[in-house]
Amino acid sequence: MKGVKRFLRIVIFLFALALAAGAFGAYTWRQMEVPYQGFGEQAVFLEVERGMSSGRIAGRLAEAGIIAHPWQFLLLRYLRPGATLQAGEYRFTGPASVRTVFARLVRGDVYYVSLVIPEGANLFEIAALVAASDLRNAKDFLKHARDPSLVRDLDPEAPSLEGYLFPSTYQFRRKATAAEICARLTGEFRKQWKALGAPAGAHRLVTLASLVEKETSIAEERPVVASVYGNRLREGMRLDCDPTVIYAALLEGKYRGTIYQSDLQRDSPYNTYRRAGLPPGPIANPGAAALRAAIHPAETGYLFFVAKGDGSGAHRFSENLSGHTANVNNYRKAVKASGAGAR
Repeated sequence: MKGVKRFLRIVIFLFALALAAGAFGAYTWRQMEVPYQGFGEQAVFLEVERGMSSGRIAGRLAEAGIIAHPWQFLLLRYLRPGATLQAGEYRFTGPASVRTVFARLVRGDVYYVSLVIPEGANLFEIAALVAASDLRNAKDFLKHARDPSLVRDLDPEAPSLEGYLFPSTYQFRRKATAAEICARLTGEFRKQWKALGAPAGAHRLVTLASLVEKETSIAEERPVVASVYGNRLREGMRLDCDPTVIYAALLEGKYRGTIYQSDLQRDSPYNTYRRAGLPPGPIANPGAAALRAAIHPAETGYLFFVAKGDGSGAHRFSENLSGHTANVNNYRKAVKASGAGAR
């Protein structure tokens, strides 16, 4: 009888121990789902290096205040031995549970800075976009963009990377350098240039495309504008392209937001009101449509174009000076009537 009682006590003890262990396990598991309230108010960045051990990762997460205890993360790692923790930089902006943190590292939800470069942006505008972003190691972007080494094989005459920094939306590591950014943008240009099946002579075509890009945003007008400039070049006429005047002023740090008579008189190789032919290089970074227009211009006899002046951004084209004069008069009337100031 005494043996039976002892056996029952052991059974009861083991049962109680199992219940306690189960309760502790359930509590611990529930804690894995609870966001850690010790997280501070500022965003936290954590770099997971390639080959870093799970213990080191757990320790860094706890040190950074992202999780409460390293053992919680390590317990999940033990339960999921086949999961791969992805290297990269992670950004945490608020309290998160250990399971959420673990899942992010398995998913590879690393932090990237989005850099959106619009069509027609010049290297000064791109430099401003980089400076305003979270790309802290790329503040010297303009210095690197002025070095044409990356495109020397494509364009031996290139004075800078202007024209070859392809406009698109890019994702960069926060620690990306200016050199890496320039390499990525010019690499995308090469990809697009090849897809267009462009002939030899990138310098002339990209320079022409940059003028087209700056002159019109109307898709169907781009090949026509390219034809106007092509026709004027064949006739030996100056291009009289306003965006080149602006670019000449930008290069000297003297652009005042609008074109003045002094700008038109500036003695710069980029001033196509004073110099015949194309400028020494691109004045902006054209997109695929403008590049295509330069490669395949429309067949026209047009030598002139001027904005309609109605705010649409569209233009009127003409083959001779008398037609152009009439279009200029219509432009002035439209501007006066609508208050639009588009060129």
